[in-house]
Amino acid sequence: MSEVVKSRPRFGVMRLIDATGYRLPLAGFVSILHRVSGIVMFLLLPFILFLLDKSLTSELSFAELQGLASGVFVKLVILALSWAFLHHFCAGVRHLFMDFHYGLDKHTARQSAVTVLALSLTLTALVALKLFGVF
Repeated sequence: MSEVVKSRPRFGVMRLIDATGYRLPLAGFVSILHRVSGIVMFLLLPFILFLLDKSLTSELSFAELQGLASGVFVKLVILALSWAFLHHFCAGVRHLFMDFHYGLDKHTARQSAVTVLALSLTLTALVALKLFGVF
């Protein structure tokens, strides 16, 4: 009897390896990206405040930071931060609508998730084009 009890699966206890077997819906993917973008913005906030402080100190430090920001790596960091902000903003507006009980059904949640992804990636592409000097 005790062998049967030990071999029976335990419900309600999930290990990390169990999470790999689940297929995440698009709305869940957007929700996780909302959290990731918030973490990215939080971690880069001291760097941005440092750059703002240095740029406002004098004209010379502003010119130095302008030269630093012309590098490709710094532009990619700025682009990642721009994506994080734009995705977090769009997904945040989506969550605000959901807090008012709009778009909670499966079909509407999927459509709003697609809209958030398309809008944030389009806006990030526009920022990238401007950042790399296309227009």
